[in-house]
Amino acid sequence: MSLVYMPPSIRRFEPLHMVFSTWVDHLPFGYDLVAAIRPKMLVELGTHKGLSYFTFCQSMKENEIDGLCYAIDTFEGDEHTDKYDESVFNSVNNHNRQHYHGFSYLMRMFFEDALKHFNEDSVDLLHIDGFHTYEAVSADFANWYPKVKPGGIILFHDVQARLQDFGAWKFWDEIRGHHETFTFNHGFGLGVLRKPGGDRSQDPELLKVLFEDQSEKSDAALRAFYVHASKHLENNRKLKRLTQDAPAKPVKQA
Repeated sequence: MSLVYMPPSIRRFEPLHMVFSTWVDHLPFGYDLVAAIRPKMLVELGTHKGLSYFTFCQSMKENEIDGLCYAIDTFEGDEHTDKYDESVFNSVNNHNRQHYHGFSYLMRMFFEDALKHFNEDSVDLLHIDGFHTYEAVSADFANWYPKVKPGGIILFHDVQARLQDFGAWKFWDEIRGHHETFTFNHGFGLGVLRKPGGDRSQDPELLKVLFEDQSEKSDAALRAFYVHASKHLENNRKLKRLTQDAPAKPVKQA
């Protein structure tokens, strides 16, 4: 990469909320993206147990970003996650109230029903991670694209997941040639799309690396960086667990 890039996730990020999710591979990038673009309005479609959403919220809080976050989900599950009981919503709701009360809101409803609550060109960061069929992902994109500000960012999870009837990968392959995009291939994949327009003169370093210097070498370096960042975070968590589980050494008597 032509730019020296040392993001905040490497320096200080330690997730406050950890649950099982394939989003675990993208936590450093999610944290850094929010820190970089400093969104006034962030919307997530499909929250489940809250791993990605609370990473965004944690970055908002720790980087002192004055904005609002909305998690939209029925919190009932679907054919891909199976149905789950009320404990999932209760856990997410409790963590939200404990740590992000005042700027983060859970909207327990269908995505289509939430559309009326957001103005066009109002969302700085949109994360699409709901039902993963081709039809569902394409509908979410079509419905919510007008709500995103010019120059705003849209994330697509699972763009490399070719299992069951997942179709995010297919939709991503179709649209990436018509938009400004970047693709992370590790984990189950994460697609990053930037809507045309907006003032690019004050772009943060991360957006410059993502979208301006798109040479093969630069793209490979950025992908490798976030693979290593994810492994670094995982190793830190393992080390912390080992330290906590280690038996205390006996104190020698004088």
